[in-house]
Amino acid sequence: MDLVNVEGVSPALFVTGIVFILMIGSFLSLGVLRFFQLKKRQGGIYMGLSVLSLIGLLVAVETWFV
Repeated sequence: MDLVNVEGVSPALFVTGIVFILMIGSFLSLGVLRFFQLKKRQGGIYMGLSVLSLIGLLVAVETWFV
């Protein structure tokens, strides 16, 4: 097992990734919870927000960090 070198990751990229990962995970878990509570409309909205957050992460990384 080798060590991974993370010296190339800037603090701004790290914070951006953490914020978006927290947003995506929160919306995804709320969507699943609402589906289990049989609130399909709210579940769909949260799942859609999760997808939009993922797209936002991809756009932010492509725009500022490539």
